[in-house]
Amino acid sequence: MTQKIKVIIMGAAGRDFHNFNVYFRDNKKYEVVAFTATQIPDISGRKYPSELSGKLYPNGIAIYPEGKLTELIKEKEIDEVVFAYSDIPYSYVMNKSALVNAAGADFILQGPKRTMLKSTKPVIAVCAVRTGCGKSQVSRRIFEILKSKGLKVASIRHPMPYDKDLTTQICQRFASYGDLDEYNCTIEEREEYEPYIDMGGVIYAGIEYEKILGEAEKEADVIIWDGGNNDFPFYKPDLLITIADPHRAGHEISYYPGEMNVRAANIVIINKVNTAKKEDIETVRNNIKNVNPKAKIIDGISSIKADDKEMIEGKKVLVIEDGPTVTHGGMKYGAGTIAAKDNNAKEIIDPRSFAVGSIIEIFDKYTHLTNVLPAMGYGKKQINELEQTINNADCEVVISGTPIDLNRVLKANKPIVRIRYGVGDETAKELESIIEDFLKTNNLLL
Repeated sequence: MTQKIKVIIMGAAGRDFHNFNVYFRDNKKYEVVAFTATQIPDISGRKYPSELSGKLYPNGIAIYPEGKLTELIKEKEIDEVVFAYSDIPYSYVMNKSALVNAAGADFILQGPKRTMLKSTKPVIAVCAVRTGCGKSQVSRRIFEILKSKGLKVASIRHPMPYDKDLTTQICQRFASYGDLDEYNCTIEEREEYEPYIDMGGVIYAGIEYEKILGEAEKEADVIIWDGGNNDFPFYKPDLLITIADPHRAGHEISYYPGEMNVRAANIVIINKVNTAKKEDIETVRNNIKNVNPKAKIIDGISSIKADDKEMIEGKKVLVIEDGPTVTHGGMKYGAGTIAAKDNNAKEIIDPRSFAVGSIIEIFDKYTHLTNVLPAMGYGKKQINELEQTINNADCEVVISGTPIDLNRVLKANKPIVRIRYGVGDETAKELESIIEDFLKTNNLLL
């Protein structure tokens, strides 16, 4: 009997589980000995349960902290390590490759052929070069365009299975606020799902993306893949739109796997051109042309509006920004900061001295953050710590640059002004033209 290839999958509770499900789970050539986890709190120390791991793994698969990787490779005599998470600079990826190779194993990056599923319905995928580029606002605008054409649409979101019991998150369908509560959604999950619910839409997510696709296909004429971080799609796209961010010029060719999304794209939107420097926009444009000269390039306007701008003017404010964008996304600011400045806030405070619990740890880890508070909330405890940090803050008004209504998940002792951001009118017109061409090609224009 041929000896099985022993594998560890490095991940962050997303692509790692997907790659296992579609390639390794029933593959008798391999023995997946363990997953390792990073980026997401409280994932390591658990198991990928037997209900998901299949008949070859009746006891499930252990999930270890990534820091134990070298030890595991040697102790378990691992042959291959599969790197399966995203939004990582190339230097970091090759550092992990050196670590793995030095310990004696092969370092593997799996691509579309082994990991993409094919849908029976047309798929429009929206991906990015980094997290926080503006994927979701583009995806939602595409949803609105398709819906206005009389089509049934289902969006499928990149995974965020953060619940302690992974078996409750196999295939999730969100169409109401009650669904968010039923699945104990984190703030990060709500940021992605709430806007679709507000539009009367349906969005799927979970762990079993073959099952999720089957359910979505039952109710949709068109599937939207709403990407996460800068990962590439789990489904083979018929149209790939990649979002680039001139506020982080150069990242489109220096982060994994974001450059892949640029190279594979049919359309690249250079987003936020209304708030970026001209020279940075041109740097991004030239980089796109160099790696994908066939892609259509659109200059995208990202509109930012405050619900009540009068509450901001002349006030001492605390700015809360989308968590992933300003943590591992590396941004020092986001829409909330821009809105504070545009609406003449008197002062943007430094929240670090008011932080408690895990919020202190976030600031210790992401030292580039000074005058923004990340909207962290991976569980009730962290949401409570976020609430306490807000309530401790010496300010008059809170500016919320996260896509959700924070008042739904916490109780602040100060007024919260919500900032909304979307696709500008000119960009929306260009998107509509692209979608109409796509629908004609797929015989879906009603």
